[in-house]
Amino acid sequence: MSETVRIAGSVSAANDAIARQNRLFFAAHGLRVLNLISSPGSGKTSILERMALTYGEKLAVITGDIQTTLDADRLKAAGAAAVQIETGGGCHLNAAMIQKALKPMHFEATRLLIIENVGNLVCPSTFDLGELHKVAVLSVTEGDEKPAKYPALFTRADAVIVNKIDLLPYVSFAMARVREDCAKLNSAAKLFPLSCTTGEGFEGWMEYCKGLERLE
Repeated sequence: MSETVRIAGSVSAANDAIARQNRLFFAAHGLRVLNLISSPGSGKTSILERMALTYGEKLAVITGDIQTTLDADRLKAAGAAAVQIETGGGCHLNAAMIQKALKPMHFEATRLLIIENVGNLVCPSTFDLGELHKVAVLSVTEGDEKPAKYPALFTRADAVIVNKIDLLPYVSFAMARVREDCAKLNSAAKLFPLSCTTGEGFEGWMEYCKGLERLE
């Protein structure tokens, strides 16, 4: 047992050291970075696609998946600058993966950099990538108990997106419960109910992002 703890501590320390390097890189380039974390199918890529309609190539995305470049291809088609990380089975991104992905990227035109993490509510929440803010994404089709069941993410999240609210009439989902549970875990977290399909609520999310954009 003690050996396992030492190994875990070593891995965490190594990751945190590279995360600090990433953070210095972001600061040097004037970038304020968001790390989007959710379960698979919550709509992270759809959110980014809709953001790309406004930002175009001024939105840079590092997206992570176990396999395929499907998400990066979608985001490039929407107009964003995107790089894909294939983890080959890993359930989360780590700071070293981000550092490597940054090398071929150019940020002269970038207003906002977003990391789209691997779909997973558990592992990505505890790994520092050098980001400014963690953003939890929850869709109404997943159920309203997720903040209570996965507190590590929602405790660390500076913002929570509740996606697919156009489906509220068709699913059992109590927004009041999500608000209450999120407030108990992290009273400072901002909540953004929205729909990528209809655009409802998206204005508030975009205003939040505008406040994080790189200044000229």
